Amino acid sequence: MGQTFAEQILGQKVGRAVRPGELVVVEPDVAMGHDSLSPSIIRIVQEQMGAARVHDPAQIVLVLDHVAPASTVGVANNQNIVRRFAAEQGIRLFEVGRGICHQVLVEEQVARPGMVVVGSDSHSTSYGAVGAFGSGMGSTDIALVWATGKTWLRVPETLRVMAHGRFRPGVTAKDFALKLGRVLTIAGATYMAVEYHGLDWLALDGRQTIASMAVELGAKAGIFPPDGEVAARFDVPDWLFVDPEARYARTVAINLDELEPQVALPHAVDNVVDVSAVAGTKVDVVFLGTCTNGRYEDMRAAADVLKGRPLAPGLRMLVTPASRQELQKAIADDTLSTLLASGVTLTTPGCGACMGRHQGTLGEGEVCLSTGNRNFKGRMGDPTSQIYLASPAVAAATAVTGVITDPREL
Repeated sequence: MGQTFAEQILGQKVGRAVRPGELVVVEPDVAMGHDSLSPSIIRIVQEQMGAARVHDPAQIVLVLDHVAPASTVGVANNQNIVRRFAAEQGIRLFEVGRGICHQVLVEEQVARPGMVVVGSDSHSTSYGAVGAFGSGMGSTDIALVWATGKTWLRVPETLRVMAHGRFRPGVTAKDFALKLGRVLTIAGATYMAVEYHGLDWLALDGRQTIASMAVELGAKAGIFPPDGEVAARFDVPDWLFVDPEARYARTVAINLDELEPQVALPHAVDNVVDVSAVAGTKVDVVFLGTCTNGRYEDMRAAADVLKGRPLAPGLRMLVTPASRQELQKAIADDTLSTLLASGVTLTTPGCGACMGRHQGTLGEGEVCLSTGNRNFKGRMGDPTSQIYLASPAVAAATAVTGVITDPREL
């Protein structure tokens, strides 16, 4: 019987073929925790589960990224709880400034093809960019993994996305991800694995953008075949491959040759239109960053638009690199200097303004054009603020004009 990627990976974990709908108990290769939820996970492990030691320190990775550096005394104290726990238990910890958990785990090859990677963050679907089964879990579920080394999963049905053609100038992986939300809606792949085909030419950064937003379709995982750049950079197990006999619950086709720049309107990720439908909308803040679009390639795309152009009067633009490595790439050429010359504000690598807790919180009635992944009411600050989601190219064009702008018009 043919097997999808989710079935191959979970089947490898349990040592036999598995079928959609089946409940399986597996040992994740990695269980990630970040600074926002790890203090509560630690309390559950120690106080509710009564575990003095974690099951396997090597299985766990901790990252300080969500409010980094600390914005308040309370946040600082919570981060110190995580630091002490990591030191006492012998757990690997990535400190403030190293970057966003999902970016760091890929850069360090902690997440690799064929692995099961669970994390205390919903965008753990990002690890599917390298052919892993990545999935987010709540604090109690992650605590169970830390304490026992195991978790249970329902083997998901798989939705296949077939991409045809190539992106035209001004159109990117972010537009593809937003288009999928437009087609499938936020519940269109609920507890399914999404497989992305026809994109073997797409670089890793684009795959990360798309896989991170699989959860915005309701998906349990979003997995790319580990081909192209991923196959060149990572060791791919022989048993992990595109099975021509695999059976899919549904197939959706996207024609990239016809794709336009997309924009998600407040306050829903799947409320998506072509950029032309909202062109001219006044914006107060442009935010470039997050696990979805904070990499070097995203900063470079913005710099190409902003080169020789100042920010629009009265507009501020925040740039938060996804990691220190991505920032170093932007420093190595003229990317960062171009952005700074245009008037952008650079912040510490990490999640930045995405959650509205620091480094760019929105005030009453403010309008933000973000390259992030969520635009729910109050997501980035005051509940009266509004968030539009778009690509780095649209973000940069908007920063130049002060209104939502199609980058192809500049």
